[in-house]
Amino acid sequence: MTDAGVEPYREITFDADGDVDPRERDRLAELDVTDLVMFTHGWNNSRPVATALYEHFFAPIPGLLSGARSVRIGFAGVIWPSMAFADQPIPNFPHRSILSQGPALDPDTVQALRRVFPGRDSTVERLAQLLDEQPQERGAFDEFGLLVRQLVDVPFGSLDSRFAPDMGPDDMPQSDPAMLYEDTLATCTAFTEALEETGVEQETASAQEMFLGEGGLKRVWAGAKELLRQATYYAMKRRAGTIGQLGLGPLLGHLAQTRPDMRVHLVGHSFGARLVGFSLRGLPDGVRNVKSLTMLQGAFSHYAFTGHLPHTVGTGGALGGMQERVDGPVVCCYSHFDTALGVIYPLASKLTGDSASLAADDQRWGALGHDGIQAVEHIAQLTLADALGGEFPKSGCVNIDAAAVVRNGDPPGGAHGDILHEELAKVVLAAGRIGTA
Repeated sequence: MTDAGVEPYREITFDADGDVDPRERDRLAELDVTDLVMFTHGWNNSRPVATALYEHFFAPIPGLLSGARSVRIGFAGVIWPSMAFADQPIPNFPHRSILSQGPALDPDTVQALRRVFPGRDSTVERLAQLLDEQPQERGAFDEFGLLVRQLVDVPFGSLDSRFAPDMGPDDMPQSDPAMLYEDTLATCTAFTEALEETGVEQETASAQEMFLGEGGLKRVWAGAKELLRQATYYAMKRRAGTIGQLGLGPLLGHLAQTRPDMRVHLVGHSFGARLVGFSLRGLPDGVRNVKSLTMLQGAFSHYAFTGHLPHTVGTGGALGGMQERVDGPVVCCYSHFDTALGVIYPLASKLTGDSASLAADDQRWGALGHDGIQAVEHIAQLTLADALGGEFPKSGCVNIDAAAVVRNGDPPGGAHGDILHEELAKVVLAAGRIGTA
């Protein structure tokens, strides 16, 4: 399925190493359009779901441009190997997964884990078995932590490890997050408490279990599932950086050569925002065809674009200064209703062990999609109404509080996936000055 309901539309497929399908790349370069809006999904389990997401987001754009006769707009959807847990659907979006109650994994998530981590079927099966049975012994949590580490780890210093950090030098590798090596029971307990903070209802222990002293461990299996989720998402975050810099960036350079007059507008949701952000590091020198970059609920550090971290002397974000490679604004839409980024993300970031000297509630652990770009000079701070009702900034970093529409969703993710709104499509058009002078 490659029809997103708008024309002309193309899909571009990257593998985990950032290699692009050459036939799709060539078909994209054949488009005779003035403006190309390229959307990159975040957590996702299949190409049809990604295509449907793009269809919903792009649908209002042709009507919004009906009077702009000088604009020939094209659309593209990036397909990359990521995954979502099926218990975090996008609000108001078709969702056909069979969900399991409690910590157990649903069949769709099990299949997604097998697909995204090929060759590790036995590890996935044992993880699913432990989450289903929920043994009441500390040793079961130790085994669970070992299995999670086996599922997502990569050798230190490998290519993938160089795309994991949001902060620090470009070539600084990062080992697997400390949450995979610390006491698993303590880590799962911390995640359980964070889930409860978001409003997730935990299964209570029976009177017999409490009498036997086992009830306290049973509730912690919800945190074990969250550990698996966050470890998986850490691997996806790492992969997004790889594909952005080694795949999408060079592709944009190819477009600049083959279609020098085409204006490109990048849009990314969740880890897709990280992917389009890292594509700026992969842009060939002198390429200026990216006219806007819009991040929707970006799932990476709000300090990624700073040149100087507030808490660390001589260190900046992994994308420090990259906003200057965009010939237009870099836009961050955020919402405090996104509990995936407001509650779970900071804890998971702390547990990566970037800096043990910082407190858990330090601003170091914040995400772009929760409070916007931080520690960059001359950031425009706008409400959604201001962004759509006035003159949009022509360059620099722009934070837009989108909570007026990005507000719906169940715990633990909250509004993280609530992005299918015409107002956000209007933001993309305004940022790219598509259809305006």
